[in-house]
Order: sequence, then C-alpha cells, then structure tokens
Amino acid sequence: MEQHHREATTPVPGEFVHRHDPADIIPTGWTRSQENRYSVSARWPASHPFFSPAAGGRHDPVLVAETMRQATMLVVHAGFGVPVDDQFVMWDLDYTADPEQLVLDGSSPEIAVDITFPDYDGRAGRMRNLRVDVVLTRDGRRISTGGGTIRCTSAPAYRRMRGERMAALGRPVPLIPAVAPHLVGREDAKDVVLGPGDRSDRWQLRINTAHPTLFRRPNDHVPGMVLLEAARQAAMLVTGNTVYLPTVVDLSFSRYAELDTPCWVEAEVVAAPGDPATTVRVTGQQDGLPVFVCMLASPPREPAVAGPGAGARLAG
Repeated sequence: MEQHHREATTPVPGEFVHRHDPADIIPTGWTRSQENRYSVSARWPASHPFFSPAAGGRHDPVLVAETMRQATMLVVHAGFGVPVDDQFVMWDLDYTADPEQLVLDGSSPEIAVDITFPDYDGRAGRMRNLRVDVVLTRDGRRISTGGGTIRCTSAPAYRRMRGERMAALGRPVPLIPAVAPHLVGREDAKDVVLGPGDRSDRWQLRINTAHPTLFRRPNDHVPGMVLLEAARQAAMLVTGNTVYLPTVVDLSFSRYAELDTPCWVEAEVVAAPGDPATTVRVTGQQDGLPVFVCMLASPPREPAVAGPGAGARLAG
C-alpha cells in the first residue's frame, strides 16, 4: 500500500503501540525503506513517572526495551496491516546498550529506530514467530542493538487458546505487600513489582493491575514488561546495588504468567571469568513450571562521563 512509503504526519495512534496515555507513546512516526525494513522516529521523555532517570545520570535502560516493543508494534500494525485487536507478544527480547549513550548530557531526545525483519517474505496480515532486529541511534551514534521474536494471534484464535483464562480479564487481583521501595531504586511502593519471599534470593511477583504504565489496559495475563521490571528489581536485591544498570538484557518466556496464582522470582549472581560486568540470572516459576528466564548485565561502577569517547561502538 502507498502508506507504507509515507511517514506518518499525525500523532501515532495509541492503539498501534497499545498505550492510551500520550505521555507513554514513544514513537512519533514511521517510514518503510525496503520490503522488510522500516525506520521509526521516536522521542524519549525528558521525565516520566515510571521510566525515570537511573542513578548515575543516565536514561533508564529499560526504555530501550520499551522503545523496541512500541516501535515493533507500530510497524506490525501500521506497516504490515495486522489488526489492532490481534494479540501481540514478544516471546523473547534482547538488547545490548552503550552505557555512555544513555548519559543525560543534554543530547537530543529524538531517537531513530531501525527495524528489520530478516525472515519476512512479503506476506501481509497474520504473522507467527517472526524475528525482528532493532538498532537505536541518536545523532548518528548507536545506543543499542537487539531484537526479539514476535507472535501475532488473531483475537478469536487467542480467545480459543486461552479458554477459561479469559475470565481473568479485568478481574481484581489482591495486591500483596511490597519490598521496601528504596531497596529496588524506587520512591513509591506502587512501582515495586516484588513482594517478600521465603528465601533471601526469592520473591513473589507483585501484581498491581491499577498501575498506569505496567498495566496499560485490562489483561488476562501479566505483561512481559512487568516481568522485565521484576527481573531488574530482583537483580538489585540480589546484588544489594540500587544503581544496577541493566545495559545488557536477554529475556525469554516459556508461557504466560497468570494473574490468579503466585509467581515466584529467583535471582543469582553469575560469575563470568574476566568479565567486569555484574551478571545476574533471574527466573520466574508458577505452579512449579518455568515462566521466564532473564540474563542481565550491569557495567562496572564508574562515574558517567560524556565527552569525545561517548560515541564508542558497542561491543558485540
């Protein structure tokens, strides 16, 4: 269609990125450069009630994951024509970000997102298990590289697949106590997604369906971004480091996290020979079955310095 070649000139519709609050919408436009390659323009918020600046004067690196998610959804819906009521899931997501490119140094908030679907064969409409590669740059300097596997399921097929689980849609979920916010780098308990567990390395997932960012709409399962935030907070707890900066993330899901039964989150520090980064492995289990596994790495603690060396190329 002709619109594939024309950048959007009106604000990106919230339904294309599954966000209702304009303050939460990161993409600002899109254009197609090749059959399977798109460019998305985006803007990182100067301030945000949830994606607040990280310790050390840097952007929250989880913004990288949220930008990847929203930009991919925009292309899938607006570019490929996938209906907005289809169920969109990224079954795995990974990124490696340059910590110096996250420094809050007055640089432009405008982000360029280059999206490639290496396996896309040109067929519009339904897609299943399609790989996407995503590169974020600002002022020509690379912020991150990464990607994921996306799956789109039609609304009727999703309802059939989920069956009685659809009854959980919009049902209130009891809010368990939170771990102390300051232990996970938060000021408000509403942003804490872990509750006390039965061991020092294990916590219960805390589900706050009223959270305006993490639960942007009624859902029948726990959104993946909640599980990523749980992994980040677990990494802070297990390392005792509230300035833990997850600049490397590799997250994969094995099933949906349900709303009506406890999900247990465990974390362990993984020692990598000769690697100065602090790597943590976080897993989620529910009813004795694995839900997700997330590997996170934070760079060595050192002051954020913006300067000529800040544009160094990402490793890997």
